[in-house]
Amino acid sequence: MKGNSEDIAVKVSMVSIIGNIILSLLKLLAGIIANSGAMISDAVHSASDVFSSIIVIIGVKLSAKKSDKEHPYGHERMECVAAILLAVVLLVTGLFIGNGTIDNLTSGDLNEIKIPGVPALVAAVISIIVKEAMFWYTRYYAKVLDSGAVMADAWHHRSDALSSVGALIGIAGARMGIPVLEPAASLIICAFILKASYDIFRDAIDKMIDHSCDEETENQLIKCAMSQTGVHNVDLIQTRIFGNKIYVDIEISMDGNQSLSYCHSVAEMVHSEIESQFPKVKHIMVHVNPDSEEVK
Repeated sequence: MKGNSEDIAVKVSMVSIIGNIILSLLKLLAGIIANSGAMISDAVHSASDVFSSIIVIIGVKLSAKKSDKEHPYGHERMECVAAILLAVVLLVTGLFIGNGTIDNLTSGDLNEIKIPGVPALVAAVISIIVKEAMFWYTRYYAKVLDSGAVMADAWHHRSDALSSVGALIGIAGARMGIPVLEPAASLIICAFILKASYDIFRDAIDKMIDHSCDEETENQLIKCAMSQTGVHNVDLIQTRIFGNKIYVDIEISMDGNQSLSYCHSVAEMVHSEIESQFPKVKHIMVHVNPDSEEVK
Protein backbone atom coordinates (compact mmCIF):
# COMPACT_ATOMS: atom_id res chain seq x y z
CA MET A 1 0.00 0.00 0.00
CA LYS A 2 2.87 2.36 0.82
CA GLY A 3 4.34 2.21 -2.67
CA ASN A 4 1.15 3.05 -4.56
CA SER A 5 -0.65 5.27 -2.03
CA GLU A 6 -0.02 8.34 -4.19
CA ASP A 7 -1.57 6.64 -7.24
CA ILE A 8 -4.62 5.57 -5.21
CA ALA A 9 -5.14 9.11 -3.89
CA VAL A 10 -4.90 10.52 -7.42
CA LYS A 11 -7.36 7.88 -8.69
CA VAL A 12 -9.86 8.73 -5.94
CA SER A 13 -9.52 12.43 -6.68
CA MET A 14 -10.03 11.86 -10.41
CA VAL A 15 -13.25 9.99 -9.66
CA SER A 16 -14.33 13.00 -7.59
CA ILE A 17 -13.46 15.43 -10.38
CA ILE A 18 -15.40 13.54 -13.04
CA GLY A 19 -18.39 13.00 -10.76
CA ASN A 20 -18.51 16.64 -9.68
CA ILE A 21 -18.24 17.99 -13.22
CA ILE A 22 -21.22 15.86 -14.28
CA LEU A 23 -23.22 16.75 -11.17
CA SER A 24 -22.52 20.48 -11.32
CA LEU A 25 -23.61 20.65 -14.97
CA LEU A 26 -26.74 18.60 -14.21
CA LYS A 27 -27.69 20.78 -11.23
CA LEU A 28 -26.93 24.02 -13.06
CA LEU A 29 -29.10 22.98 -16.00
CA ALA A 30 -31.91 21.84 -13.68
CA GLY A 31 -31.65 25.06 -11.66
CA ILE A 32 -31.95 27.24 -14.75
CA ILE A 33 -34.81 25.24 -16.29
CA ALA A 34 -36.71 24.96 -12.98
CA ASN A 35 -36.03 28.54 -11.77
CA SER A 36 -34.38 27.21 -8.60
CA GLY A 37 -31.87 29.44 -6.81
CA ALA A 38 -31.16 26.69 -4.30
CA MET A 39 -30.25 24.25 -7.06
CA ILE A 40 -28.02 26.80 -8.77
CA SER A 41 -26.28 27.39 -5.41
CA ASP A 42 -25.86 23.64 -5.07
CA ALA A 43 -24.34 23.53 -8.55
CA VAL A 44 -21.78 26.16 -7.50
CA HIS A 45 -20.96 24.00 -4.47
CA SER A 46 -20.35 20.96 -6.68
CA ALA A 47 -18.22 23.03 -9.06
CA SER A 48 -16.03 24.12 -6.13
CA ASP A 49 -15.48 20.43 -5.38
CA VAL A 50 -13.71 20.06 -8.73
CA PHE A 51 -11.18 22.70 -7.72
CA SER A 52 -10.88 21.06 -4.29
CA SER A 53 -10.03 17.68 -5.79
CA ILE A 54 -7.34 19.29 -7.94
CA ILE A 55 -5.84 20.79 -4.78
CA VAL A 56 -5.90 17.33 -3.16
CA ILE A 57 -3.99 15.82 -6.09
CA ILE A 58 -1.33 18.55 -5.92
CA GLY A 59 -1.06 18.25 -2.11
CA VAL A 60 -0.75 14.45 -2.16
CA LYS A 61 1.91 14.53 -4.88
CA LEU A 62 3.97 17.15 -3.04
CA SER A 63 3.68 15.43 0.35
CA ALA A 64 4.81 12.12 -1.21
CA LYS A 65 8.18 13.59 -2.22
CA LYS A 66 11.12 11.97 -0.45
CA SER A 67 13.26 13.78 2.11
CA ASP A 68 16.06 15.88 0.70
CA LYS A 69 18.88 18.09 1.96
CA GLU A 70 16.61 21.14 2.32
CA HIS A 71 13.73 19.12 3.82
CA PRO A 72 15.30 16.34 5.93
CA TYR A 73 11.99 15.64 7.70
CA GLY A 74 10.08 15.14 4.45
CA HIS A 75 7.17 17.01 2.87
CA GLU A 76 4.14 15.54 4.69
CA ARG A 77 2.94 18.97 5.78
CA MET A 78 2.18 19.88 2.17
CA GLU A 79 -0.93 17.77 2.59
CA CYS A 80 -1.96 20.03 5.48
CA VAL A 81 -1.42 23.04 3.23
CA ALA A 82 -3.74 21.42 0.68
CA ALA A 83 -6.37 20.83 3.37
CA ILE A 84 -6.15 24.48 4.45
CA LEU A 85 -6.64 25.59 0.85
CA LEU A 86 -9.69 23.31 0.67
CA ALA A 87 -11.07 24.98 3.78
CA VAL A 88 -10.57 28.42 2.23
CA VAL A 89 -12.34 27.31 -0.97
CA LEU A 90 -15.27 26.05 1.09
CA LEU A 91 -15.35 29.28 3.11
CA VAL A 92 -15.43 31.48 0.00
CA THR A 93 -18.09 29.24 -1.60
CA GLY A 94 -20.28 29.37 1.50
CA LEU A 95 -20.00 33.14 1.86
CA PHE A 96 -20.76 33.62 -1.85
CA ILE A 97 -23.90 31.50 -1.63
CA GLY A 98 -24.99 33.10 1.65
CA ASN A 99 -24.50 36.65 0.41
CA GLY A 100 -26.49 36.01 -2.76
CA THR A 101 -29.32 34.38 -0.84
CA ILE A 102 -29.57 37.19 1.71
CA ASP A 103 -29.72 39.71 -1.13
CA ASN A 104 -32.60 37.77 -2.67
CA LEU A 105 -34.49 37.61 0.62
CA THR A 106 -34.09 41.31 1.43
CA SER A 107 -34.44 42.89 -2.01
CA GLY A 108 -38.04 42.10 -2.87
CA ASP A 109 -41.44 40.67 -2.04
CA LEU A 110 -41.16 37.07 -0.81
CA ASN A 111 -44.44 36.28 -2.55
CA GLU A 112 -42.79 37.07 -5.89
CA ILE A 113 -40.21 34.32 -5.48
CA LYS A 114 -40.51 31.93 -8.42
CA ILE A 115 -41.74 28.44 -7.67
CA PRO A 116 -39.09 25.89 -8.71
CA GLY A 117 -40.03 23.19 -11.23
CA VAL A 118 -39.87 19.39 -11.02
CA PRO A 119 -36.40 19.08 -12.68
CA ALA A 120 -34.91 20.74 -9.60
CA LEU A 121 -36.45 18.06 -7.36
CA VAL A 122 -35.09 15.26 -9.56
CA ALA A 123 -31.61 16.82 -9.64
CA ALA A 124 -31.61 17.18 -5.84
CA VAL A 125 -32.46 13.49 -5.33
CA ILE A 126 -29.78 12.38 -7.81
CA SER A 127 -27.25 14.65 -6.12
CA ILE A 128 -27.99 13.26 -2.65
CA ILE A 129 -27.52 9.66 -3.81
CA VAL A 130 -24.38 10.29 -5.85
CA LYS A 131 -22.65 12.58 -3.34
CA GLU A 132 -23.34 10.26 -0.41
CA ALA A 133 -21.87 7.37 -2.41
CA MET A 134 -18.82 9.50 -3.24
CA PHE A 135 -18.45 10.39 0.45
CA TRP A 136 -18.25 6.75 1.55
CA TYR A 137 -15.97 5.86 -1.36
CA THR A 138 -13.54 8.70 -0.65
CA ARG A 139 -13.74 8.26 3.13
CA TYR A 140 -12.78 4.57 2.81
CA TYR A 141 -9.61 5.37 0.88
CA ALA A 142 -8.82 8.36 3.11
CA LYS A 143 -8.70 5.96 6.09
CA VAL A 144 -6.66 3.40 4.13
CA LEU A 145 -4.15 6.08 3.11
CA ASP A 146 -4.41 8.01 6.41
CA SER A 147 -4.68 11.17 4.31
CA GLY A 148 -6.01 14.37 5.81
CA ALA A 149 -6.45 16.01 2.40
CA VAL A 150 -8.39 13.05 0.98
CA MET A 151 -10.52 12.93 4.14
CA ALA A 152 -11.22 16.66 3.72
CA ASP A 153 -12.35 15.94 0.18
CA ALA A 154 -14.63 13.18 1.52
CA TRP A 155 -16.30 15.58 3.93
CA HIS A 156 -16.63 18.03 1.09
CA HIS A 157 -18.78 15.37 -0.61
CA ARG A 158 -20.82 14.88 2.58
CA SER A 159 -21.40 18.64 2.91
CA ASP A 160 -22.60 18.66 -0.70
CA ALA A 161 -24.97 15.75 0.01
CA LEU A 162 -26.36 17.56 3.04
CA SER A 163 -26.72 20.78 1.11
CA SER A 164 -28.68 18.85 -1.53
CA VAL A 165 -30.97 17.59 1.23
CA GLY A 166 -31.55 21.22 2.22
CA ALA A 167 -32.19 22.11 -1.40
CA LEU A 168 -34.67 19.23 -1.73
CA ILE A 169 -36.60 20.33 1.36
CA GLY A 170 -36.63 23.96 0.20
CA ILE A 171 -37.72 23.14 -3.33
CA ALA A 172 -40.42 20.73 -2.14
CA GLY A 173 -41.64 23.29 0.40
CA ALA A 174 -41.78 26.03 -2.24
CA ARG A 175 -43.83 23.81 -4.54
CA MET A 176 -46.20 23.11 -1.62
CA GLY A 177 -46.98 26.82 -1.26
CA ILE A 178 -44.21 28.12 1.00
CA PRO A 179 -41.86 29.87 -1.48
CA VAL A 180 -39.62 31.33 1.22
CA LEU A 181 -38.35 27.81 1.98
CA GLU A 182 -36.46 27.73 -1.31
CA PRO A 183 -34.06 30.61 -0.54
CA ALA A 184 -34.01 29.48 3.08
CA ALA A 185 -32.61 26.18 1.81
CA SER A 186 -29.71 28.09 0.27
CA LEU A 187 -28.91 29.52 3.71
CA ILE A 188 -28.91 26.00 5.14
CA ILE A 189 -26.49 24.99 2.38
CA CYS A 190 -24.30 27.94 3.35
CA ALA A 191 -24.27 26.85 7.00
CA PHE A 192 -23.22 23.30 6.11
CA ILE A 193 -20.42 24.57 3.89
CA LEU A 194 -19.06 26.96 6.54
CA LYS A 195 -19.15 24.21 9.20
CA ALA A 196 -17.21 21.83 6.95
CA SER A 197 -14.70 24.59 6.23
CA TYR A 198 -14.10 25.18 9.93
CA ASP A 199 -13.66 21.48 10.74
CA ILE A 200 -11.18 20.91 7.91
CA PHE A 201 -9.20 24.04 8.80
CA ARG A 202 -8.98 23.14 12.50
CA ASP A 203 -7.76 19.59 11.76
CA ALA A 204 -5.11 20.86 9.33
CA ILE A 205 -3.86 23.49 11.75
CA ASP A 206 -3.52 20.89 14.53
CA LYS A 207 -1.24 18.89 12.25
CA MET A 208 0.73 21.97 11.21
CA ILE A 209 1.61 23.14 14.74
CA ASP A 210 3.02 19.86 16.10
CA HIS A 211 -0.08 18.88 18.04
CA SER A 212 0.54 15.89 20.31
CA CYS A 213 -1.02 12.47 19.74
CA ASP A 214 -4.10 11.42 21.67
CA GLU A 215 -3.57 10.00 25.16
CA GLU A 216 -4.47 6.44 24.13
CA THR A 217 -1.75 6.36 21.46
CA GLU A 218 0.84 7.70 23.90
CA ASN A 219 -0.14 5.06 26.47
CA GLN A 220 0.28 2.35 23.83
CA LEU A 221 3.73 3.71 22.98
CA ILE A 222 4.70 3.64 26.66
CA LYS A 223 3.39 0.07 27.01
CA CYS A 224 5.44 -1.02 24.00
CA ALA A 225 8.62 0.52 25.43
CA MET A 226 8.03 -0.94 28.88
CA SER A 227 7.61 -4.46 27.43
CA GLN A 228 11.22 -4.51 26.25
CA THR A 229 13.76 -6.37 28.40
CA GLY A 230 15.90 -4.04 30.49
CA VAL A 231 13.52 -1.06 30.50
CA HIS A 232 12.58 -0.09 34.08
CA ASN A 233 10.44 2.93 33.37
CA VAL A 234 9.45 5.54 30.79
CA ASP A 235 10.50 8.87 32.31
CA LEU A 236 9.21 11.07 29.51
CA ILE A 237 7.35 10.78 26.23
CA GLN A 238 6.67 13.60 23.79
CA THR A 239 4.83 13.15 20.50
CA ARG A 240 4.01 15.44 17.63
CA ILE A 241 1.87 14.96 14.55
CA PHE A 242 3.71 15.88 11.36
CA GLY A 243 1.24 15.77 8.48
CA ASN A 244 -0.10 12.23 8.69
CA LYS A 245 3.00 10.90 10.49
CA ILE A 246 4.10 10.86 14.13
CA TYR A 247 7.43 11.85 15.65
CA VAL A 248 8.28 10.47 19.10
CA ASP A 249 10.84 11.51 21.73
CA ILE A 250 11.04 9.06 24.62
CA GLU A 251 13.25 8.76 27.70
CA ILE A 252 13.64 5.35 29.31
CA SER A 253 15.40 4.45 32.58
CA MET A 254 17.65 1.40 32.90
CA ASP A 255 20.07 -0.13 35.35
CA GLY A 256 22.89 2.42 35.55
CA ASN A 257 25.43 -0.31 36.27
CA GLN A 258 24.96 -1.88 32.84
CA SER A 259 27.46 -1.29 30.06
CA LEU A 260 26.97 1.44 27.47
CA SER A 261 26.81 -1.23 24.78
CA TYR A 262 23.96 -3.06 26.53
CA CYS A 263 21.97 0.14 27.14
CA HIS A 264 22.44 1.09 23.49
CA SER A 265 21.15 -2.30 22.31
CA VAL A 266 18.03 -1.97 24.49
CA ALA A 267 17.40 1.56 23.17
CA GLU A 268 17.71 0.22 19.61
CA MET A 269 15.23 -2.54 20.48
CA VAL A 270 12.74 0.03 21.80
CA HIS A 271 13.25 2.08 18.65
CA SER A 272 12.70 -0.88 16.32
CA GLU A 273 9.66 -2.28 18.15
CA ILE A 274 7.82 1.04 18.22
CA GLU A 275 8.45 1.71 14.52
CA SER A 276 7.31 -1.82 13.60
CA GLN A 277 4.17 -1.79 15.77
CA PHE A 278 3.15 1.78 14.92
CA PRO A 279 3.34 2.35 11.12
CA LYS A 280 2.44 6.03 11.51
CA VAL A 281 5.63 6.65 13.54
CA LYS A 282 8.12 8.05 11.04
CA HIS A 283 10.92 8.76 13.50
CA ILE A 284 11.65 8.04 17.17
CA MET A 285 14.44 9.32 19.37
CA VAL A 286 15.25 7.17 22.43
CA HIS A 287 17.24 8.61 25.34
CA VAL A 288 18.47 6.40 28.21
CA ASN A 289 18.54 7.59 31.84
CA PRO A 290 20.23 5.63 34.67
CA ASP A 291 17.82 4.29 37.26
CA SER A 292 19.17 6.15 40.30
CA GLU A 293 17.95 3.51 42.73
CA GLU A 294 20.19 0.89 41.16
CA VAL A 295 23.34 2.96 40.59
CA LYS A 296 26.13 1.95 43.05
